Formats: sequence, structure tokens, C-alpha cells
Amino acid sequence: MKNQKPILVVAVGGNALLQRGEVMSCDNQVKNIAHTTSALAKLSEDYRLVIVHGNGPQVGLLALQNLAYKDAPPYPLDVLGAETQGMIGYLMEQGLKRVMPNSLFSTVLTQIEVDRNDPAFADPNKFIGPVYDEPTARDFAQQYGWEIKADGKYWRRVVPSPEPQNIVQLEAIRALLDVNHTVICCGGGGSPVIKDQQGYTGVEAVIDKDLAAAVLAKQLGAAHYLILTDGDNVCVDWGTPNEIPLYDVSVEEIQQYTFAAGSMAPKVDACCDFAKATKGTGHIGSLHKAYEIMTFESGTHIRV
Repeated sequence: MKNQKPILVVAVGGNALLQRGEVMSCDNQVKNIAHTTSALAKLSEDYRLVIVHGNGPQVGLLALQNLAYKDAPPYPLDVLGAETQGMIGYLMEQGLKRVMPNSLFSTVLTQIEVDRNDPAFADPNKFIGPVYDEPTARDFAQQYGWEIKADGKYWRRVVPSPEPQNIVQLEAIRALLDVNHTVICCGGGGSPVIKDQQGYTGVEAVIDKDLAAAVLAKQLGAAHYLILTDGDNVCVDWGTPNEIPLYDVSVEEIQQYTFAAGSMAPKVDACCDFAKATKGTGHIGSLHKAYEIMTFESGTHIRV
């Protein structure tokens, strides 16, 4: 059975699951997911929804828990990423069912192909795990062999973040959409894998979830790509007295500006990439105004 509603791929930022500085408890994640699912429910009236979520704090916590147990070697990041896909998908399905009781949901454990020669492996820059003050971060870096970088006024662990190339489970996702499921997939950017003669092999990395969601949106032929974050708009000179919010902009215009490499830049790049490839519209805005963004009453909208 074909559903003629257009496809909307939604990338949900980390604030949808855990507020910065909040204890990484299951109860806190359930509470935050309840707000997120309420924001998404109304969108399902007009679109076939595909939800991609972040996992930075969660995969970082699992990595720390792995290090704490000394009787087995730590599990690699691609495996930990798969674990978080299951955990967060499970919690999101329950939250969505409460606000959309007559709808169907499926979480797809997603592998995403990357290039073994991607330069990101030589320059780790993807934040994972909790935030620390600088002395604590440097102590952990020395103790565990981490790479660390400043994240605002805090410090965090960084790991390689290769460019996503291909969604391995694409046809499964497409089949679920065709029978009216809301699909949760590519969680945390998916588990990075390299293709070889035997199939796929996982690699020690984390893929940017906004870029992964853009590849997914392109491969699905989505009409829209929406990135939900904790700000109403993309802003030029963000956080300064000269801050200027952007509303309806072209790819050419927005690419003239420079945005923070660790936060807004990949979101803008992902929307530009989607818009150029599909002639669709990329949207960026507040989690709490998801419906208003898609009616063009809020947010930043990027088109060719």
C-alpha cells in the first residue's frame, strides 16, 4: 500500500534527549523524549516521518562504563553506537505511541558506509560523552588515551567523524514507510562500516547525525529535511551584538557565511547538500516549534 504523503526526514538534536549538564539518567531521557514526541506528533498528519536522533552523551557514557569494567576489553565505538540506536529507539517508540496511539513505529538498526581513506580518521573532531572542566578532561585524556577539544567553556572527548556515503538499510526503511510506519533510524549517525569482499566491517568512529540524515533524505527522495535544535534560527555572528537571524535564504547566500565548526556548520552544510541534490527545502529551527517551522512561521529555510 502506497502512502502519498510526502516524506519528511527529521534530525533531532541532543537537547531532545538530554539537556546540557543534566544527569544522564534513563528517567531524564524519558522526560525529554516526552517533549520531543509531542512536537513531532502534529507533523505526522501531513508527512511520512523518518526520525534521526543524536547519541553523543549516550555513546560517551557507554564508553566510560566500558572502561570501568576491567575484566573485558572495551567495545569499539561502532558497537556502542548500535547499542544506543536500540536504547534510544526503544524509548522514542514508547514516547511516540503515547501521543500517536493509532500509529505504527519501527526502529531500524542502521549501518552507514564510509570511506576507509576518509581524512577524518587522521583528525578526530566529533564530540562524544559528557562535558568536563579542562583539568578533568586532560586527566582523562592522559589516563585513557583520548583526544580532547574545547566545547564552549567545557572540554569533551573527540573521535573521528567520517563522511557518510551510503545507507545500508535503505530499502528496509523505504518498505516501512510504504506501509505507514514512522521510522526511527540512523540513530547517532548510524554505525559506521567499511565495505569489503565479505560484506561490512565496523570502524572506530562516530558519524555526524545531521550529515547522515541528509544522505538518507536524498536517497529516500524526501520532500523536506528538518533539523531541530535549541535555537529558533541560524544566526550570522551568533552570540555577539551583531547577531543576525536568517529566515528564507538560498544555498548560495548562506554559504557566504562562516558558522561554528562543532555545532551549526554541519547543520547548514547538511541542509545545503540536501537542497542542491533534491531541489527540496532544508529547515533548521527550535525543537519546540517543529510544526511552525514546517508552516514557515519559524526557523531558517534553505533552498537552491
